[in-house]
Amino acid sequence: MLRCGVVAFARWDPFRDLIAIQHRIERLTAAGSHGWAPAVDLCETAEAFIITAELPGLTREQIRVDVRDGRLTLQGRRDARITCEHYHQVERGHGEFSRVFALPPTIDADRIAADLADGILTVVIPKTAEPGPRRVEVS
Repeated sequence: MLRCGVVAFARWDPFRDLIAIQHRIERLTAAGSHGWAPAVDLCETAEAFIITAELPGLTREQIRVDVRDGRLTLQGRRDARITCEHYHQVERGHGEFSRVFALPPTIDADRIAADLADGILTVVIPKTAEPGPRRVEVS
């Protein structure tokens, strides 16, 4: 008797694959000379932009968040937990890291807040009200 399993068909999307490859390359080049780049998610709500970064094992003192010239920079350092002369495999990044994000002009830089809980850094970047059209009185 011939038995056939269920086969799920998915439409191949070459652009999705190219974007996935681009993201992998960006993560590799983002590490640059710093050694590693933490995984980061960036989302937008009606009130704010929210950045979450995976930083397990880091303390608040090892992380720096700066806002300057329309850019938000996450920096820090994670030291190797074990001193080793010869690694056979390294998947957990250590050393310096830096991630930079361009900010839109409609944010409230004075109200940016950052919190570290359970190895996840959450940075909330509140939006300001977009200036709408207004009538200027002629005097």
